[in-house]
Amino acid sequence: MTVATDLRKVTQAVQETVDDMRLNAVSLAGLISMELPERTMLLAPWLPSSGLAMVYAPRGLGKTWFAMGAAYACASGGEFLGWEAPEPIPVLYIDGEMPAVALQERFVSIVQSAPYQAPPDNLQILTPDLQKRGMPDLASLEGQLAIEPFTDPAKLIVVDNIATLCRSGKENEGESWMGVQEWALRMRAQGKTVLFVHHSGKGGQQRGTSRREDVLDTVIALRYPKGEEDTQGAKFEMHFEKNRGFYGDDARSREIELHSAPDGRISWAYQSLQDSTYKRVVSLLNEGLTQVEIARELDINKSNVNRHAKKAEREGLYTKPKAPKREAKQ
Repeated sequence: MTVATDLRKVTQAVQETVDDMRLNAVSLAGLISMELPERTMLLAPWLPSSGLAMVYAPRGLGKTWFAMGAAYACASGGEFLGWEAPEPIPVLYIDGEMPAVALQERFVSIVQSAPYQAPPDNLQILTPDLQKRGMPDLASLEGQLAIEPFTDPAKLIVVDNIATLCRSGKENEGESWMGVQEWALRMRAQGKTVLFVHHSGKGGQQRGTSRREDVLDTVIALRYPKGEEDTQGAKFEMHFEKNRGFYGDDARSREIELHSAPDGRISWAYQSLQDSTYKRVVSLLNEGLTQVEIARELDINKSNVNRHAKKAEREGLYTKPKAPKREAKQ
């Protein structure tokens, strides 16, 4: 290979880089007239195609179960927690920390419990125990290039989780997130959706810089049920903290619980958080707690407790104790 050949290749590579970096402006009329791909839902209403989302929670609360359930529903064209996937799509699940045997056990439970089966190749999994050199750092260009062969066919990419897979820089500095954000935006531009899984910090919010949320369509927070911080297993409140493009009943908070059967099958139970709070207020009222004590126990306003108490009286679920009669003065 001659020096001239090497020089031509270098020049060509530089020109391709320059071409890739060239900006492209479009007029308003041009934008309006463009035939752009319609934005559909991978999992209605909160996970759009060409979208970016995040779910975060304290350690051990159930965020990986949540992400795996959503991933399998999209891969199979099924449903998860009442959210429907209109058709099966290719999904890449990138796991950063679970032992392969634990990941296997969870997916076996999900597959055995689902009334629908995903096409064999629709759900691809990258996990640490099956790699010779560990998992790539998605905050680096090298790490992003390493997973490119797997992201190319995928329509949904699940990154579980940010702490273990995006390791460069400092977690609480916005600049450290920029490399990951640029990669996520490139994935979106290619028609792909990225769902990030993350930890919450001591204050309850997502850990580290809040700049992660700037470009996201959806942010879901999973929290301990109020008054049940010692809950065992996957039982949590689900709150939409950012919901671009949906609202009303679709964006209502929920209480969600994962049930496991002796044979390994799983099932999810869910209800609106308002219904759950009402039932718990009624139960505590019938146990003899005062409204002030219930408000403190459930960390809600006393006015909400009073409203639930009046509803329970109307529905015959609670009878307010009669105040003792005062003795007449002699």
